[in-house]
Amino acid sequence: MSKAATVEPPTRRRAPARSGAVVAGGCALSLAALLGYVLLAGDRVYALTGDSYPGLVTAAADVLGYFLASLVGAVCLGGLLYVVVTARPDVRGVIDAGPFRTHVLVERASVGWVLVAAAMVVVQAASDSGASALRLLGSGGMVDAVLASQPARAWIVVALAAASIAVTVRLSLSWTAHVVLLLPAAIAVVAVPVNGNPGVGPDHDYATSAVIVFAVLLAAWAGTAVANALHPVAEPLARRVSTLQAVLGPVVLAYGAGLLGLLAGGDLVDGPYGQAGVAAAVLMLVVWLGSLRALRRGRPWAATSSAVALTVVLALIAVMATQPAPRLLDHRFTAWDVFLGYALPDPPSVARILTVWRFDVFLGCAAIVMALAYVAGYVRLRRRGDRWSTGRLVAWLAGCLLLLFTTGSGVRAYGSAMFSVHMAEHMTLNMFVPVLLVLGGPVTLALRTLPAARPDEPPGPREWVMWLVHSKLTAVLAQPVVAFVLFVASLYAVYFTPIFDTLVRYHWGHELMSVHFLLVGYLFFWGIIGVDPGPRKLPFLGRLGLLFAVMPFHAFFGIATMTTASIIGGRFYHDVGLPWLANVHDDQHLGGAIAWGSSELPVILVVVALVAQWARQDRRAATRSDRHADADYADDDLDAYNAMLRELARSRRGD
Repeated sequence: MSKAATVEPPTRRRAPARSGAVVAGGCALSLAALLGYVLLAGDRVYALTGDSYPGLVTAAADVLGYFLASLVGAVCLGGLLYVVVTARPDVRGVIDAGPFRTHVLVERASVGWVLVAAAMVVVQAASDSGASALRLLGSGGMVDAVLASQPARAWIVVALAAASIAVTVRLSLSWTAHVVLLLPAAIAVVAVPVNGNPGVGPDHDYATSAVIVFAVLLAAWAGTAVANALHPVAEPLARRVSTLQAVLGPVVLAYGAGLLGLLAGGDLVDGPYGQAGVAAAVLMLVVWLGSLRALRRGRPWAATSSAVALTVVLALIAVMATQPAPRLLDHRFTAWDVFLGYALPDPPSVARILTVWRFDVFLGCAAIVMALAYVAGYVRLRRRGDRWSTGRLVAWLAGCLLLLFTTGSGVRAYGSAMFSVHMAEHMTLNMFVPVLLVLGGPVTLALRTLPAARPDEPPGPREWVMWLVHSKLTAVLAQPVVAFVLFVASLYAVYFTPIFDTLVRYHWGHELMSVHFLLVGYLFFWGIIGVDPGPRKLPFLGRLGLLFAVMPFHAFFGIATMTTASIIGGRFYHDVGLPWLANVHDDQHLGGAIAWGSSELPVILVVVALVAQWARQDRRAATRSDRHADADYADDDLDAYNAMLRELARSRRGD
């Protein structure tokens, strides 16, 4: 909703001056400490990799800019989350006065994020090319330097995502808009880390998946801490914020410890990288253990201390992110290290697909969490005495298990190196897993198990689910024609454009494709066989027609893939150089055949489910019709009996 179309925004209350000053002081001290680190380090960081030293100004701007971008990015992501969990929207969905102050904070921080990210494009390109930023700007070689620097291109993504947030929060005060903006904020937060140390070298598939979770949750933790320090809320919202941070802390610590072990190796105390990592871990542990109890009691000083401490953590992360990880310096790289992160000395077989596991700590953990949450809801319903379909439970758990297997077994390990196995992975994530998850009816289960907020309480998870399901954005995306276009067009857009050539090169690209295929598949099948409430669905014949309309597009895609002379992702597959893969073109031909043939089985499954739902609805309609008919028949008999009595009464009066 546009701000111009709403009532005058509520009067802003000043944040506690003491808290604001302390947080600002913590940021200033962090900047000063980072500047001192750069002065002491000199050209040591660049000498480790043999790169040219770009000068003190550019080297300092690299570290300080990374920290500032991380800080304002955390304020944006955490601030949006803070608004989502503390807002009491009115009937139009507009947030109330309390979260409005945090909304303004996000609005200003997003503008700063755009400016810092834009500056970092130049600074990163100069740092990677070993030249001063000012000299590079005047030389006319800026474009080439940016194109040659993968992190510099990532900063462009950050700037664009931050700009979308800045524009949207300026124009909208709706609660739903803040939820939607969490997605570009998360993308901007992880864009640079996945292209840094975690994205290269041995085991970078583990590190990339881990840093996606770590970066997003750390930013959410730090951002909510800053928002809570500047704009504290009263009970019961304060308890809700404390609970959120209590959940975030252990997960961030676990993923951070895993990343530190992967990247630092044995160098945990000897060098600045390991020392900064250990210090950050200890500080996060102290924050989590020491501040949550005080936060529940509403002590603003504890909230301020948490915000300052997590700001220092972001500064320590900036030190680590702007220098090479020790493990990467001591390793002799192979092509498999660069492109896969692991070795594949043997060709795929059934046994290797089942035993060669590279567990996905992002999507694999998500599958486990989804299964556990569903089981918890099922158990809660059963204990309450309510019934829930066992078939839905089995469908959901089967979908989660299939997701876990597809993203963590040899399907993912070989799918990252072979087009044919990748296509099997794609079809599973796009057509099999979404069908099973949709049949599970997770939204209905959530609405039946989550408690409704009382009139005197702020909205909770149940109300959030209702708002999202019935939001305008969901109505547009889940509209059958839109979902059909997304489902079909994305197939051609990814594989028949340079998009796939870019995404297949990086592990984060595989994760992005997996998430995309899952989401568009879920939207499409939700409109056909979904049991959850949502946008208005087509009649059963229309759904059946829409389902069959997909089949020619998949068939044509498979045929085009098999017959095209060019090799999709050919440069990547050539660089990987699997010794046992004789012909990459033949492998692509096999991938096209898999895409063509594997689309029929899920369609059969969907048709069976759709026909069953259709028959069930007809039975319910027939039962209702019979009840009405019986009721009408009984009414006719009663009317006839009353008419007979009236006639007898008239006859007696006449006698």
